[in-house]
Amino acid sequence: MQLFRKTSLLVLSLVLAAQAMAQQLPVPPSLAAKSWLLLEVGSNQVLTTEKPDERLEPASLTKLMTAYLTFSALHKKTLSLEQPLPVSEKAWRTGGSKMFIRVDTQVPVEDLIKGMIVQSGNDACVTLAEGIAGSEENFAQMMNREAKRLGMNASSFRNSTGLPDPEHYTTARDLSLLASALIRDFPEEYKKYYSMKEYTYNGITQPNRNRLLFIDPTVDGVKTGHTEAAGYCLISSALRDKRRLLSVVLGTASDSARASESQKLLNWGYISYDAVALFAKDQTVSTLRVWKGAQSEVKAGFTGDLSIAVPKGYADKVKSDFVAEPRLIAPIEAGQKLGVLKVTIEGKPYNEYPVVALENVPLGNIFIRILDTIRLWFN
Repeated sequence: MQLFRKTSLLVLSLVLAAQAMAQQLPVPPSLAAKSWLLLEVGSNQVLTTEKPDERLEPASLTKLMTAYLTFSALHKKTLSLEQPLPVSEKAWRTGGSKMFIRVDTQVPVEDLIKGMIVQSGNDACVTLAEGIAGSEENFAQMMNREAKRLGMNASSFRNSTGLPDPEHYTTARDLSLLASALIRDFPEEYKKYYSMKEYTYNGITQPNRNRLLFIDPTVDGVKTGHTEAAGYCLISSALRDKRRLLSVVLGTASDSARASESQKLLNWGYISYDAVALFAKDQTVSTLRVWKGAQSEVKAGFTGDLSIAVPKGYADKVKSDFVAEPRLIAPIEAGQKLGVLKVTIEGKPYNEYPVVALENVPLGNIFIRILDTIRLWFN
């Protein structure tokens, strides 16, 4: 009976703490959209969301994955910006938005990238897909493998363009993973191409369909999408005072609505939350004991700057506590999780972040391993 009372009191205290924390959180806006999500990129923290896991058609937001794989090929040097790629009849005939490349010609990769990003050219996407993977079918397989690697477990790609297909779908949550990965992994390419307001090819100038680039100077990307089934969609990102927010808005009724609803979401995030810097990249959070290793200690921290979003007015009430994994035994690889940083606000749980090894610790020699085995018996 006494154990039951203690358990009940513990559950009640956790519920009350959660309710108290919920009362501190800003009230999010309601959007005229099917699904949305707002992400604080620096901390990978979702500030608000509605139906984030609802399966929807991504339309031209698909091109973020096509771009991700293109940039990856450039970094692996299997592709170069100056490299001309042949335009197949399939690419030339692909419907929807175009950059108007001509069949049986060759177009440099960088022109195709601009046509894909700024003009949303389906013909550019197919040409890049064929140049990278040999065929669009092979490229779709690459897209799905990359999606799994990025943790996009609710997505399925069938083409490089986003043209409708029953088995071509994703979610707002998965799209936030993809867009934030593109910004994180290819910052130079993101900065160079996604803020372009127009591009001229073959004598035809087309504006970027992302209206926010023209009305909000802090917005520097990312991509629009539209089909009849998907509605009007927009993934947008802004950088204000070194804070980057990413909004995913899917299924609005018009071009103007996707821009206004995205702007509303971004503005709410900046107005309602403050950024709190906790640890810098590679800063040591803790030095931990390692058993059976070539060295007896390992530095733990974060591989990127950790800045979290907290409700306005609570920045000075943030506390963090590092909880390490028990008994770390070599070998340990850099990037391996060693514990969690638990963040509280006014003593109430707020969020947790994985803390990783900042260095490798190889296995020690036989004498170290034997000695530490004996020590562990008494530890």
